[in-house]
Amino acid sequence: MKNKKFLIILPLCLLFVFNGKKYEEALVNRLSLPVQVCVEGQDCGTSSQSSQMSAMNTSVEVQKIELSQGSEHTIKMLNSGEGGQMIFEPAVIKVSKGDTIHFKAIDMSHNSATIDGMMPESAEAWSGQLNNDISVTLEEEGVYVYQCDPHVMMAMIGVIQVGEAVNISQIREASNKLKSSFVMNSNRIDQYLDQL
Repeated sequence: MKNKKFLIILPLCLLFVFNGKKYEEALVNRLSLPVQVCVEGQDCGTSSQSSQMSAMNTSVEVQKIELSQGSEHTIKMLNSGEGGQMIFEPAVIKVSKGDTIHFKAIDMSHNSATIDGMMPESAEAWSGQLNNDISVTLEEEGVYVYQCDPHVMMAMIGVIQVGEAVNISQIREASNKLKSSFVMNSNRIDQYLDQL
């Protein structure tokens, strides 16, 4: 039993020794949280640390997406992608009225389906079968939020803007209810909508 522990711990020690400072910095950066703890009676709003944190928070700029070229667009349904786990890729896309979206089942156990109340009022809903590709042509202008039915709790959602975002205020309002059903990635919907 002692030898088994040695075989497990040795590679971890070697990893730390050989990666040295880089490993330590990566670990510290990952575990560091930009928080400030204040004792009762202490002025937390005027400290230099507070102003540094405010500068950090305001310096994050969300990159807006551009109109996707062409009239046919492909969105992959993935277990893992650039944006994380259980994801549509691209997760946010802007297209023109009348464009067709092809949802491709790259990984198993995924589908694409509209969410009630999270698309233009007169738009046609869709619901693909698990493990199958589905293509939809979007004729109504506005924002559509869709999901993977079995993985919506993991925030496997996507956003399509067709033409102008004429219904964005209704979508943002409805997103609060959707967020409450997520067990992970709860800020994903906000991040996606901010890209429009």
